[in-house]
Amino acid sequence: MLLTFLRPAMSWVVAILSGVLLLAAQSVGPVPPIRLLAPTQTFAPQEFYVAQVIDERPDRRAVASLIPPATATTTAPAPKPQAVDLQGGGGSVIQKFIQQTLPANKQLRPITIRLRECKVTETSDPKAPSRVDGRITIKMAFDWQRDGQTIALTEYQGAARYGRPAGQLGVVEPTLRQALTEAMRYLHTWVKQNAPHNAKLATGVQVFFTDYTDNQEADTLFYDPKRPLDFADFKGTRQSGGNTAAVIFPNFAYQGATKVVGGKMQLHIAMKTFVVRSSSWVADHARTPYTLNHEQRHFDVVKLVVERFKQRIRQDTLSVDYYAGHLQYQYLLSYQEMNRMQEQYDGETGNGTNDAAQARWNERITKELQAFGVVQ
Repeated sequence: MLLTFLRPAMSWVVAILSGVLLLAAQSVGPVPPIRLLAPTQTFAPQEFYVAQVIDERPDRRAVASLIPPATATTTAPAPKPQAVDLQGGGGSVIQKFIQQTLPANKQLRPITIRLRECKVTETSDPKAPSRVDGRITIKMAFDWQRDGQTIALTEYQGAARYGRPAGQLGVVEPTLRQALTEAMRYLHTWVKQNAPHNAKLATGVQVFFTDYTDNQEADTLFYDPKRPLDFADFKGTRQSGGNTAAVIFPNFAYQGATKVVGGKMQLHIAMKTFVVRSSSWVADHARTPYTLNHEQRHFDVVKLVVERFKQRIRQDTLSVDYYAGHLQYQYLLSYQEMNRMQEQYDGETGNGTNDAAQARWNERITKELQAFGVVQ
């Protein structure tokens, strides 16, 4: 009777042990995909919207490497990590999450998010098999298309850690959700703080012109309608013979400085219209009001060209990324215009010997200067 009893008892114990082993084996099955819930926190951008999310992760097969729950005894070997993706696919689910976190106003700057990394990695310590450590890493880059050019704005790298019991996976999804939320918080805050003054986020160019008239330099006379040429400005030595009575070499240049105010690139341009005194000369016999007027009109012609240059720039829509090249191009065109106009002026007035032509040019130049508000 005893042996008979023991045999069934032993068989029962073996059956129980086999059942435990079977349950342990079954517990280490495929881990289901992570169901990423909707964000619990959203932001309302006033400066941008997310136009697209580009998945640039090197490995897009799975977001996570998770250690599956196990119910085996503490002496059982730790199960190996399993590749687990988001339910619905990592890239598309993260894009939807981002769009929910940052509601879009398509009247604002269109920003592209480049997802460089989104990874959940778990490890276990053989000395503490009942615990699992997790690490989440998020890497993103942000840029936008402005005037057909990609502007790299900033990058984000974030990490989060968690610990969990070996038999529970519940902490994984909320930690991942919070890590993604923090990346969106960073973008929202960075743009909000930088939009008013960062050139990368400037949405247009505002041009402000000034005329440099500070005549403190000994050898340079800057154009000032209140301070016309006089013979004291002709300090050079006569360089040529013939019938030339006087020579000046008027010219113009510009200097620019920029700053971003209220999201706009403010371009402050100081125009310099000038003659160099040491390159200007007059023959002794030509020191007459007529000669001085003729040379002053050469100076006025350059001022007219400068005003036309300013007018064209004001009428243009300058690109934030190409305004410098555009200014230089317009400057070269104006420089050529100045040379043509000076040659035409001298040609028609006979270098100041044709009184009737000189009178016509005097009237023409004065009217144009008045139209630009240079003189009354």
